[in-house]
Amino acid sequence: MSVHATNNPDDSLPSSRSDSPTEINNPTRTALSAYEIEGDGRPPFVLSVPELKLLGIAGVGFFLDAYDLFIINPVATMLQFRLYGGDPLPSNLEGFMKAGANIGSVIGQFGFGFAADYYGRKAVYGKELVLIIFATIMCLTTPTGQLSPASCLIYLAIWRIVLGVGVGGDYPMSASVSTDRAHLRRRGVLLSYIFANQGWGSLVGSLATIIVLACYKSVMSGGDHTSKLDGVWRIVVGLSLIPAFGTLYQRLTLPESKRYEESRRNHDDEETIEALKEKQAAEEAASQSTDKEKKGASVTTTAAAAKAKDIADAKKNHFAEFFAYFSEWRHLKILLGTTLSWFFLDIAFYGINLNQNVVLQQIGFDGSGGTPWERLFDIGIGNLIVTALGFVPGYYATVLTIEYLGRKWIQIQGFLLEALFLGILAGRFYSLSKVSFIVCFAFLQFFFNFGANTTTYCYPAEVFPTKFRATAHGISAASGKAGAIISALVFNSLTKKIGTPNVLWIFVGCCIAGAFVTLLLPEVKGRDPDLIYQEELRVRDHEEKLMDSR
Repeated sequence: MSVHATNNPDDSLPSSRSDSPTEINNPTRTALSAYEIEGDGRPPFVLSVPELKLLGIAGVGFFLDAYDLFIINPVATMLQFRLYGGDPLPSNLEGFMKAGANIGSVIGQFGFGFAADYYGRKAVYGKELVLIIFATIMCLTTPTGQLSPASCLIYLAIWRIVLGVGVGGDYPMSASVSTDRAHLRRRGVLLSYIFANQGWGSLVGSLATIIVLACYKSVMSGGDHTSKLDGVWRIVVGLSLIPAFGTLYQRLTLPESKRYEESRRNHDDEETIEALKEKQAAEEAASQSTDKEKKGASVTTTAAAAKAKDIADAKKNHFAEFFAYFSEWRHLKILLGTTLSWFFLDIAFYGINLNQNVVLQQIGFDGSGGTPWERLFDIGIGNLIVTALGFVPGYYATVLTIEYLGRKWIQIQGFLLEALFLGILAGRFYSLSKVSFIVCFAFLQFFFNFGANTTTYCYPAEVFPTKFRATAHGISAASGKAGAIISALVFNSLTKKIGTPNVLWIFVGCCIAGAFVTLLLPEVKGRDPDLIYQEELRVRDHEEKLMDSR
């Protein structure tokens, strides 16, 4: 990898690695880093126009991710009335349907993460959105009138697995594409803004459910008319196609970032192209005008061929470099920190948010009485309350403070406060008043998002060098989704066996474990992982030369 230092005639590097914010002001920087940290007097949370455009392109993906992941809650309730006459869905099929998207996400996070590093962001970005669009359309084709109820749930679950592959692919893709282009002093803010679209996706999903149900009130009043729910849930699911199609072109045509291109080059490539440029200039000065055009084209072609060969060599060596990098404990422990913290977080986060019926029951919005329409509308209102109270505000608390407090502090305090409020809910589950329960749950949601739910997404995007960023992010995110799958599959059955309070105590333990493994992570505020990686490579090369000289 070739990265030129600035303001330094001998192109030297710092003698030691610094993880502190003062690293930003170090005059010995990579060329890209020096460009990216240029201050413009704005607070970190005030984005530039190009950053806002990037936020729109990448943020829509996370809007869809949350919309598609959490819309299954009201859809499952609608299918309960449509297919089973209001009786509960079979617990195994309900768990499979709710876990389907997360199962697919694991595949997508691994696959798209590796592909983004190996083939390049431009070659891959947008393909995950194509998959989301296709799978969403296939979900809408669920033949509820032709198949048995169980077969319908299996059909829907299978296509939600495919949907999840696209949703999962968006995690490493959007994180890498955004980080590659981010200014160091606003990198965490930009990632937090993008991830905050999860909150809006969940909120809009709740609003869409209420609005569509309101439109169907006249045709569902005066009787069950549960067959009309087919139209409701298909419209609610299909609405996600609008923003998906709206950003597809921008994703497919987004150019490759300079930082990624820089990470694929080596020193020989830089020197070769520079020499070719000098040769071209000399030949043009000595040749006639007709000859100059031919020779210039020839040299340009040679430079392009050299660059193409270097990229091919980089692909060939990618596996070896990846495993060599993570074979060192100093790097492996960071990967363990990002994967385990995300795993423990998602057990609790998805255990709560994929099973909000338990919460809605406690606050009186579980739709336990009235006509099917009234019951569904109550559930929609309850979901909206839960989302609005703590879900969205927590994200923006992180946006405003991440470049001041740092990722590590926010993640640890988030885990510990999540454990606190989960402990209150577990210990006083049956004795808390409705108001107390809502307040406690709102704080829990707030500190999920002003905490580990946001920072576990940011960390792997910021701590690993560009060459391995998408793969490492995909591995970390897949670990998180493994925790989500566990929650989705066992929550309902475990609740019936040991009771909801005891399940919440398990979540408390997961949050404490998450805070503990966060200690493996460095603070990444103002930290340039490419500069650190370059320094490590130069130190290694220097040591190898010393060994050879002996």
